Amino acid sequence: MKRDFALPAIEEERQQAAHAWRVLGVTALGVTLCFVNASTLTVALPVVAHDLSGTPTQASWILLSYMLTTTVLIPVFGRMADLFGRRSLYLAGLGVLTLASVGCGLARSAEAMLVFRCLQAIGAASVITNTTALLTDAFPLRLLGVGLGLNATISAAAQSVGPMVGGALVGSLGWRAIFLMNLPIGLCALALAYRTLPRHRPAGGERFDAVGALLSMVGLGALVYGLSMSGPLGWSSTQVWGALLVAAVGLALFIASQRVRRDPLVDLSLFTDRARATAYATVLLLCMAQTSSLLLVALFLQGVQNLDSFHAGVSVAPVPLGMMVAAPVAGRLVGRFSSLSLSIAGQALCAAGLLVLAWVLAPGVSRVALGAGLLLIGIGTGMFLTSNNSGIMLSVPAHRRGVANAIRSALQNAGLVVGAALSMSIAIAALPAASQRAVYEGRLSSAPHQDILVFVHGCRVAFAVLMAVCVLGLVLSLLARLAHPPPPARRLPASPSPPTTPAAAAAELS
Repeated sequence: MKRDFALPAIEEERQQAAHAWRVLGVTALGVTLCFVNASTLTVALPVVAHDLSGTPTQASWILLSYMLTTTVLIPVFGRMADLFGRRSLYLAGLGVLTLASVGCGLARSAEAMLVFRCLQAIGAASVITNTTALLTDAFPLRLLGVGLGLNATISAAAQSVGPMVGGALVGSLGWRAIFLMNLPIGLCALALAYRTLPRHRPAGGERFDAVGALLSMVGLGALVYGLSMSGPLGWSSTQVWGALLVAAVGLALFIASQRVRRDPLVDLSLFTDRARATAYATVLLLCMAQTSSLLLVALFLQGVQNLDSFHAGVSVAPVPLGMMVAAPVAGRLVGRFSSLSLSIAGQALCAAGLLVLAWVLAPGVSRVALGAGLLLIGIGTGMFLTSNNSGIMLSVPAHRRGVANAIRSALQNAGLVVGAALSMSIAIAALPAASQRAVYEGRLSSAPHQDILVFVHGCRVAFAVLMAVCVLGLVLSLLARLAHPPPPARRLPASPSPPTTPAAAAAELS
């Protein structure tokens, strides 16, 4: 009799799992579009700027505008998703991203390209914000770690193949094909998402915090701008410090407003739990280290070892490959070990990889030695992001998952910007202006040999600083673990009933 009563529950879970895999298949297309569009233009930028007669400033903003707009809007869209529905916002974002890609492909001036790149970023921010929340809603608890791990794998793969796809398309069909290919993929993704994604009942009786949204956009926008411009302008620039001052004032006013608003844009209670606050802090710290190491190695290979952009992209592939391998494995381990334990292991591997890079880097270093350090970073990042995402998303109520994921995504993007600005300012600080430009253009090998040695030394110092940043996150995680030790590890039951509360769900994973 017990077996008969269990059959309907088992069948219901099987159907839920089948639907969840369909949701992952749909969101995979959207994630791929977002991350490919973020990385393909890195290779094609010189050609695009030349064809559109863009100035150096316009060329840099074609890249910067996408990152800036995405980071600024992620918290806003996270709250809107909770209020107005994740499905609607995801579909709208995917539509905007697809149409803006066509606009980029047809642009006839640098100004038009900048406008359409910002529109692309608006759509991408909406897609990125909603993807993790949609997956958390769809997957049963025992498969959630696997689903989020595969999502991280897809993101890493899309980001890694972007430069190679961009290089191949520019060489064969021209740079406009990079954007126009998004039209058929985007339309297909829209049709599948419309048919597959479940409708989400938004929170009732709450209002959108327009004041908080404006203050967050001013604060985050000024922060990203100031940090991004610290590389080309230097940390002594009044423009950089002016932007950082605006950021500090804007973010301070934003936090003050959130304390008194009845329906705030960001629920500050999300930071009162020590484990969750630590998870947010370590996202920022680890992403600073992961992406910056990849950027420095790519510039080193092009500028010092004379590799072209395509082969440099292939040489740094151990990072995304390591993420692709580790993310799904970490997803399966989430049910056996606590999210915090897996996060600690991931951060330790990243720190070890950065130590390898700081130790071996030299003008004649073999790509095997570099690949070993990059692989450790990739495996550690894949393990960390999967477990960290799971821990955050299952520790909050369902009606707060949009904004909870938006905070995580915004911190992740901020980590990319802060890490890039910090590492590049350290690596090129001692170089003359001409050699600094040569680093960005990948032709440092033609500079005086002494400048090459100065750049290599700067990169080693930057790797050491990034390792210290990673170790700081590791220490924070260890302290959080000591404060809240997990119960003995155990397997999740084969066919569990969904936890009735977020706290119960979090307890299942810890």
